[in-house]
This record gives sequence, C-alpha cells and structure tokens, in this order.
Amino acid sequence: MGKLAFDEMHLASGAIREHYRQYQGWLAQQPQPMMQARREEAEMIFRRVGITFAVYGAKDEEGAGTERLIPFDLIPRIIPAHEWQILQAGLSQRVTALNRFIHDVYHGQDILRAGVVPADQVLRNTQFRPEMVGVDVPGGIYSHISGIDIVRASGAEGQGEYFVLEDNLRVPSGVSYMIEDRKMMMRLFPELFSQNRVAPVAHYPDLLLETLRAMAPSGQSEPTVVVLTPGMYNSAYFEHAFLAQQMGVELVEGQDLFSENDRIFMRTTRGPKRVDVIYRRVDDDFLDPLVFRPDSSLGCAGLLGAYRAGHVAICNAIGTGVADDKSIYPYVPAMIEFYLGEKPVLSNVPTYQCRLPEDLAYTLAHLEDLVVKEVHGAGGYGMLVGPAASAAEIEAFRKVLQAHPAGYIAQPTLSLSTCPTYVDSGIAPRHIDLRPFVLSGRQLQMVPGGLTRVALKEGSLVVNSSQGGGTKDTWILESEPSV
Repeated sequence: MGKLAFDEMHLASGAIREHYRQYQGWLAQQPQPMMQARREEAEMIFRRVGITFAVYGAKDEEGAGTERLIPFDLIPRIIPAHEWQILQAGLSQRVTALNRFIHDVYHGQDILRAGVVPADQVLRNTQFRPEMVGVDVPGGIYSHISGIDIVRASGAEGQGEYFVLEDNLRVPSGVSYMIEDRKMMMRLFPELFSQNRVAPVAHYPDLLLETLRAMAPSGQSEPTVVVLTPGMYNSAYFEHAFLAQQMGVELVEGQDLFSENDRIFMRTTRGPKRVDVIYRRVDDDFLDPLVFRPDSSLGCAGLLGAYRAGHVAICNAIGTGVADDKSIYPYVPAMIEFYLGEKPVLSNVPTYQCRLPEDLAYTLAHLEDLVVKEVHGAGGYGMLVGPAASAAEIEAFRKVLQAHPAGYIAQPTLSLSTCPTYVDSGIAPRHIDLRPFVLSGRQLQMVPGGLTRVALKEGSLVVNSSQGGGTKDTWILESEPSV
C-alpha cells in the first residue's frame, strides 16, 4: 500500500492504460470551450431536475436549511471487464457472508459461541436490536440493498489493488446519482456510447423492484410495495422520490401508514390499501414509536408487530446495522471463512481497534499517519485524517481518543487511486472511491458499476458529498477493447 496513488488512466511511464485508450483519443480532440459548455449544461439540468441533497446543520443567509448540487464530473471512471468480474465475485461473497452473520446473531449465535467475533462487540452494539432475536425474515435475508465502498491503492509492482473500506447495510444511498450520471453522459456525449461497449445501469430500478417483491409475505402474487421516506427535508429525499417513481410504486411517509390486526395499510383516496413490502429509508430508531423512539413521527405505530407476525416485509430488515458498524468491519474476512469456508476475494483495509490496548497504543503513537474514525460515524464526520490535520487538531483528537477508545478504529492512510477530473484549472488527477450496489432477493444481482465519488479538493481523500465531494459516471466495459 504505497503512498504514491495508483492512476486509473495512466501507467507509471505516462502511457495510457489499454482500457482508456479509446476514450483518451476522443478526449484529446475535444475543444476546451466545448467541455466547459457541457459542464455548465450538466449543472443547469441537474439543478432544474432537483438533483440536490440537504446539508444538515448548514444554513443560508435567511436561516433556512441549505440544499446543494452534488458536483458532476464529465470524465468517466472506466473499469475493464476482467476487473469487474473480480469485484463482482468479491462483493457477492461478502454480502452473502454478512447476511449469514446477521441471521446468526439473531438466531443461533454460532459465530459468537465459536469466539470468531467477540460477543460483547455484537450484543452491546447500539445497532443490535434484541427485539429481532428469533424473528424469521423472508429468505433469511436482512440486507436486501447493500452499498459496499471500494477503494483502490497501489499494490505490488505498481498494480492497483482493490480493498473494501466500508459496508453500508442499513439504508445505503447514492444509487440515484449513479443512474442520473449515466443519463447525463448519454445526453451530453452520445457518440461515446456508440464507440465504447459500456455495460448499462438503467435497469437498476427493475432489479430493485424484483428484489423487493421477492420478499413479500407468502401468498402475495401481486404485492404492494412502497418506499418509506422521512420526508422532503431528508438529505436523500431526491433519491427516495426518484426510486419510487422509477419503480412505479407509492412514496409514503409514516403518517400515510397505519397498523390494524398486525397488518400494515396505506391511506389512499380510495380507502385503506394493504402494504406487503416496505422499502424503508428511515433508520431503525424511528420506525415504530411503540417499540423504539416514542417521540418519532417518521414511522408507523405497530409496524414491528406486523413485521414479527410475518405480514409485512421491511427492506432492509430491522437490526441490519449490527453488521455495518465499523467495530464489526475488521471481522468480515473471518465471517467469510466461518460461514462460506472460503478465502476473501476482496481484502479489508488493515484496521486497528482502539478498544484493544496494543492497537490503542500504536494509534496514539502514529496519529499523524493514520485515519481515525468513529465506529458509529458516517458521512466523513467524527474522523481524523492524520496527514492533513494540524498539530493542534491531532492533540485535541488524542484527548478524545484517550477518553473513549472503544468508540474508534484507525487505519493507515490509503492513497486512494486518482482519476483525471475536469476542474476549474483544467484536467487534473483527483482521488476517487466506488460504491457498487448489491441486491439480495431470490438471487444476488448487481448492475455493472456503481457510484464513483471524487474528492474535488486538490489532495483531499474525503469523497463524501457532505464534505465537498462530487460524482462521476462509472463505465464497466462489456468486452476488452481491441488493441
């Protein structure tokens, strides 16, 4: 894991990698004013369509919450077919093992009794839901929609090696931007898609609906599926509305639902309609005020009772978050071996668990070289990027870490791979990651690619949209380009 970033487009010699040659040939012929005009056109269209996200805690001059456009980059991230096949195999293996793990911790707890994962790490985890112990969910599947964050770093002999940085199994977001980025590229540069065999992603909503329907209670041949949103002030509301519209299902809020006789109904202009599958974009704590937070108005009273009775499916399942906590992440390779009897196809990033005295000592001694993250943190908040932090920031973080070591993990600062990116000064390398989306229903499916996020600030490794990151279209080439 060298410090020199792996360049997605260029070899160390400066030559163009084979799978980028055709695109680079096209790019070299494009006049700068035309590219700038396309960039402005994309921004105008995204703003008109309303592809924004809310920024929590940020206020405009009048004190209202702010919405921002997620910057879109014109230069795609291209992955050759043979690399995608490896990623696909590794993602399928990982999500299968994670679903087995979640089922196990709410049933037999074999992996805890075997000592592979420390029981206290699970049973005392804030995401562990005792209410789900012994509850059978359809197909034994808990995370129906999984977003797995993949990064690439320089490996041996300058080759790029893929690592899993994080598992997002509760309510992973971002897939709408993957779809909209592709639509935008096809609109702005249609000629590129006749010159390159780029695998499609537009059928994701069809696969998602198929996955959700497969989870319906038995006997429902035409199940009613809804998307449950916290409402228009949620940062991902655009995505909730987009996916409901693309699937042709209702977008509902908690106030639109009610429970009767352990069944869930939706209020409609024609009277109550039974709901069979809820694709929820609401966190566990807010789903049922009778069981979790009594002050929640975002969920539906009685939902857990209907769920436990097997009369409604919730995707992703309640309690899924126990497997995407950063304190559980270090054990995923061991889960793969425990449940599947296989070696992991994709490696974790080496991780120091600060709750362990020796790992804490190492972390405190090397804070300036490490990335330290809150185990329950998200969105790039609550973390220290040692190499980019000031001495004062490191010392302040040291005190926090010493006061509550169990709340943190640490990892070496991976030099994320870079991809040419269209910025104000022209085309320059920027660090990227990748979030593919894995659907688990009767079978495991994924569209080729995912959401590539890009850190637009020069030298920054933080790709989160809330921290100033942007997105790129991700191309998986269906066949290797001919030389």
